[in-house]
Amino acid sequence: MTDNGEDQGRLTRAASFVFLHTEHAIYAALGILLALTALVALIDAAGLTFSAMLALGGADQILEVVDRLLFLLMLIEILHTVRVSMRSGRLTCEPFLIVGLIASIRRVLVITLQSSEITHAKDWSPEKQALFQASMIELAVLAGLILTMVFAIFVLHRARDDGRPAGEETQEHAGG
Repeated sequence: MTDNGEDQGRLTRAASFVFLHTEHAIYAALGILLALTALVALIDAAGLTFSAMLALGGADQILEVVDRLLFLLMLIEILHTVRVSMRSGRLTCEPFLIVGLIASIRRVLVITLQSSEITHAKDWSPEKQALFQASMIELAVLAGLILTMVFAIFVLHRARDDGRPAGEETQEHAGG
């Protein structure tokens, strides 16, 4: 009976070792791909910013630059989450709430610009009115979503014992 239990214990430890290292390898590959994607997005955002500056960009160009920068911020926040998950072995929900918050704000900016273009149009048709009403409903839903995510982040901060944001590293873990 003990030999069978010891064999199962060894098998469990070996499987755990293999799965842990496989998980870390996948996290590392994901981190590399996210970092490369973020670098490409940064180069693209820099190019858009430069061309908007040269053309003294209008609202459309500025919105596109802000949209790309917020997308880059989302990538960096996800990359941070992957890094913290690899170090701590735990997945925290706060970074995902922050990514959701950034994505919602991106969408609010896009809807606001589109609605502005609709309302400044000279020909006001029933289709444009329906589109405007749908945009206002979507903005209301997004506002509720943003408030909910901000409240959830606030509650998470209050629930932590040490008051630090989730994923923030202590001095002994930050150096290696």
